[in-house]
Formats: sequence, C-alpha cells, structure tokens
Amino acid sequence: MLYVTTDEIAGKKITKTFGLVAGNTVRARWVGADIVASLRNLIGGEIVEYTRLMADTREQSVQRMLEEAKKRGANAVVCVRFQTSTIAQAGEEILVYGTAVVVK
Repeated sequence: MLYVTTDEIAGKKITKTFGLVAGNTVRARWVGADIVASLRNLIGGEIVEYTRLMADTREQSVQRMLEEAKKRGANAVVCVRFQTSTIAQAGEEILVYGTAVVVK
C-alpha cells in the first residue's frame, strides 16, 4: 500500500476518500538502554539503542495505520503525519495519521 506525506500521489488520481486513519504505539525504554545511554552521554555520539527503539516504534505505528486503511477499502494513505509525545517518565508514543483513499 502506498503512503505519502503529500496531498496527492504523482501519476495517480484519488477516486474515493475514506477519511482519517491512525496508528500509534507506546514503548517503554529498557533500563539497560538507559545505562548505555548514560555512558554515551559522557563520551558523546548517537544513542543507537534509542534510535532502534524509535525506528521500531515508528514502523509498528505505520503498519497499524495501513491496516486500518486496508480494512476500510483504501489502497493508499495521503497527507501522512507523525507525532511524538512522552507518556510517563520512561515511555514514548509515536502517532502516525493520514487520509485513507483509493487511487487509480
């Protein structure tokens, strides 16, 4: 299934709109990753444990949004947006949403 951040898909025509679809995931950080992150703060550099955590969370949120779009009969999602927020002290949410459509 196609999904894009633009209002339309080049070379395609939107023939039906189903409306808003969304997917979200909340993940807690792992204590071990926090320890490694603290050490990396001392020497600098990317905290790869958190990068992987957020990438996995983002992918799961996208898949949930696409599943909802598919259930409605869509074959694409346009105007896709991502939003993050902190839930409690050790949890992060990624919300992804867009407009489910049929394109030809």
